[in-house]
Amino acid sequence: MQPLKYLAGYPPHVLARVHALIEEGRLGAMLNERYGQLHAVRNDAQLYDYVQALKDRHLRKSVPLGKVLYDGKLQVMKHALGTHTSISRVQGDRLKASREIRIATVFRDAPAGFLKMIVVHELAHLKEAEHNKDFYRLCAHIEPDYHQLEFDTRLYLTELEMRAR
Repeated sequence: MQPLKYLAGYPPHVLARVHALIEEGRLGAMLNERYGQLHAVRNDAQLYDYVQALKDRHLRKSVPLGKVLYDGKLQVMKHALGTHTSISRVQGDRLKASREIRIATVFRDAPAGFLKMIVVHELAHLKEAEHNKDFYRLCAHIEPDYHQLEFDTRLYLTELEMRAR
């Protein structure tokens, strides 16, 4: 059995089930059946509006976002699917901070639930920097099905990697 890099850390019985789906050639079909609906967020302006709407609904009092965009280099260079950064710039005698969220372009063509999962993940980092209990509690508050979406996103990325071979 080949190692599944997106599923490292999951228990052996879960990995065995995933390997069985792969060997039977049913992983893609299962994901398509469950998450067949694609989203309509095609460009950076639409992505900004989508993220801002989620932020306004769940994190009204958090810091404002300066930029939200799809990043084609993200997955390859940073080994991440999304990033959140705080950029400080000097303007006159003041320091101005701006927050950015970048989402890997792989999510431009992904099912709607997977885009929502990565956006929720990056928005949660506005309040909680570390991946701790409070962070995952906030993710589940914004998207109650967060943990299932995260697992299924990992399956989706595994399927994409296998198709690329």
